[in-house]
Amino acid sequence: MSAADSLDRPVQSISNNDKEIAPCAETASEEPYSIFTTGEKRWISYVASFGAMFSTLSSYIYFPALVPMATDLNVSVALINLTVTSYLIVAGIAPAFMGDIADQGGRRPAYILMFTLMGTSNIGLALQNSYPALLILRMVQSAGASGSYGAAYGIVADITTIDERGSYVGSMLVFTNAAPSFGPVIAGLLTEKLSWRWIFWFLVILTGTYLLTVVTLLPETQRRIVGNGSVKTQGVHRSLFDSLVRHRKVDALDRDEGLQGGKRRYHIPNPFKCISMLFSKGNFTVILMGSITYAVKMTLQSSLSAQCIDVYNLNYLEAGLIYLPSGIGGALSSYTTGKLLDRNIQKVSVKQGRDSLYRRGDNISDFPIEEARLAGIYMLVTLSSVTTAGYGVSLMQEVHIAVPMIMQFISGATTSSIFTICGTLLTDLNPKASATVQASYNLVRCIGAGAAIAAQQPLTNATGLGWSFGMFSLIMLFAAPLAMLLEKRGLGWRACAPSSP
Repeated sequence: MSAADSLDRPVQSISNNDKEIAPCAETASEEPYSIFTTGEKRWISYVASFGAMFSTLSSYIYFPALVPMATDLNVSVALINLTVTSYLIVAGIAPAFMGDIADQGGRRPAYILMFTLMGTSNIGLALQNSYPALLILRMVQSAGASGSYGAAYGIVADITTIDERGSYVGSMLVFTNAAPSFGPVIAGLLTEKLSWRWIFWFLVILTGTYLLTVVTLLPETQRRIVGNGSVKTQGVHRSLFDSLVRHRKVDALDRDEGLQGGKRRYHIPNPFKCISMLFSKGNFTVILMGSITYAVKMTLQSSLSAQCIDVYNLNYLEAGLIYLPSGIGGALSSYTTGKLLDRNIQKVSVKQGRDSLYRRGDNISDFPIEEARLAGIYMLVTLSSVTTAGYGVSLMQEVHIAVPMIMQFISGATTSSIFTICGTLLTDLNPKASATVQASYNLVRCIGAGAAIAAQQPLTNATGLGWSFGMFSLIMLFAAPLAMLLEKRGLGWRACAPSSP
């Protein structure tokens, strides 16, 4: 039983008609990790997953509009590119605030804040007519969008145990991996048929609809506030879902506890908490492994449009369509990997002689979670490395466009599988601070990706496409020894680490 559950369980005996009824260990052990039904979990996960999509959609949907925006605002493309850089800088910092709000103050307040920022900034972006306004509003948009990814992980951690978590994370990443594919296509169509401003009006409609869904139909899941879902909510933490759907299994004592749970001290966000989480050896190794993968993937994604336009003489709509193979591969592999992660938990649990022990949210202090999650990762790293090199060589040799598209599909599939593994494992290791640790992950991977993207073009100019992506493929291979180190030492690191409060 998790620490959060033990706090929710009454420790004193309860008097009923002068008879003392003491809670026994057997009864306590039957308390579910979450009172949400499977259908309710799927709905909550679906809402959170759709929200996580905005972290990538808001970034990628912008790319086809760079040139027409530069023309309309009478500035250079280089200055418009600066808005991309500023977006990434804020995307690396903002989740540190949003993640701490989500972990300490509740999921619903964080979501309402994030999507209010996104909605208002998108309205401003659609209406603005000056470069300074564009620059500032893009940073505000990034502040809202970038935190949605970590907050979604937090919700998944709240309602799932480790034997089912992989499937939920995999399903969530279907949305985030698909967005980089259909985002540029939608943007290209809107820009060509209407105007680049309609990209932001499209986002206004999308974020507004989603915010309404969150306010009315997304329940509070933060375990510090609602425990396993049985504690009553008040104020901003309460949704229409609570009144119409949730069936609470509580007695009089739980109701009193729920009233007290609604009166919480105001929490000042601590952005430095995510930095402290990097000092955990296990966390840092997982984050470094995922960040290397992300950096290499972003070199492929950032070069794709420009290189293919140059080599294959594509138009802007075709340049948007070539993102589809990577996105489709990523979406399919995320879902499949999630299912396999759950199966691996079952296998390792049986191997340990505890095939059903972890289905109630028990702690994993003596369970080799690293072994279960990292199974198969060496093949994924190898395939990703090979396809990265193959992508560069295919462009250098100017072979048929189908070849780099196949490389993109395989690369998208393998890297997305690695992201699913890393994200799920980080959530397993930090169930009480899942959104905050994702902010740590986001900070490191944004720095790494920024450095890789900055180095990619000068490296290509100096060595050629084949050699430059060959070097990135070698960098990708460094993820393998990190996985091996984590598999061998992870359990020992956790045993020596101080307990989290």
